[in-house]
Amino acid sequence: MNISEAAKRSGLSSKTIRYYESIGLVKVAKRSDNGYRDYSESDVEALRFLQRARATGFGIEECRQLLGLYDNEQRHSSHVKSLVLEKVEQVESQIAELQAMRNTLNTLASRCAGDEGPHCAILDELSTVSGEESNLEEGK
Repeated sequence: MNISEAAKRSGLSSKTIRYYESIGLVKVAKRSDNGYRDYSESDVEALRFLQRARATGFGIEECRQLLGLYDNEQRHSSHVKSLVLEKVEQVESQIAELQAMRNTLNTLASRCAGDEGPHCAILDELSTVSGEESNLEEGK
């Protein structure tokens, strides 16, 4: 099948598939007599796997590891599980950072009158030179 059909069936764009080929994440598709890429069912299966892994939050190198494990029938499921648990820790850390960011933004918003006047406590706080005391980090 051609790249547009492989893209449709895998949920990836043609551009993404070409990129994955260029970085060696997936093998370069065979070429038909007319020079077009020709994808097999197993190629599309690998592309679907990557689409789902990326949608779950795995980065390119993590996907490379997962795909290697997927293709290795001698793999240990404990290795796969450890990769997933590492990703869980990263996600939990990102959630904590986002919650802190939300709290800071809410604190900023609560300090602003939000009226027609020119004074803005948000701009004042954001322009505070680092090293000066700021209450944002503590959410005060």
